[in-house]
Amino acid sequence: MTREHRIDLVCHPASPSAAVRGIQAVVNRAVSGGLHLTYLLDGDIPRLRIPAPSAPVFNAALWRRTCFESFIAIAGDAAYHEFNFSPSGEWAVFAFKGYRDGGPLEDESLRPPIKFQSAGNHLRLDSLVRVDRLASRHLCAPLLVGIAAVIEEEDRRSYWAIRHPCATPDFHRLDGFGLRLDPA
Repeated sequence: MTREHRIDLVCHPASPSAAVRGIQAVVNRAVSGGLHLTYLLDGDIPRLRIPAPSAPVFNAALWRRTCFESFIAIAGDAAYHEFNFSPSGEWAVFAFKGYRDGGPLEDESLRPPIKFQSAGNHLRLDSLVRVDRLASRHLCAPLLVGIAAVIEEEDRRSYWAIRHPCATPDFHRLDGFGLRLDPA
């Protein structure tokens, strides 16, 4: 059994977008240990820089261009994981012991499947994070989840998240994660 959460992401006021009208995320936590993520973008697609399809390889620098992200922590714990999903099919996972204290986790068993579609004024990216592969305690603990996106346009980047707790875009702050998912 899953419970669907629909969240409208907010553009950080310091990085307004001229081409994106909105981004919505749909999140489902399954009993099987998966976190299903769908990102729906509405905007002037030709004005966006979308990475071309490529092999689904690890790339720790995805945040420098258009990508979609999720941050996952066990409630009450300072440690968290970051997942990056590119429309190209590239991916990245990072493990942190605390605020920005960590780095890349190049583990093929964590590679999320990524499906990307574009039609008209809409983009859709679907992915699955296997939280059961992070640690067994992720299965039965409440999770705090941050959902974010970096969107590259011709002349700027915009930063989207559930909430922005500070004056500059920073997706790593636990107080910005904004979604609590109890065990399924």
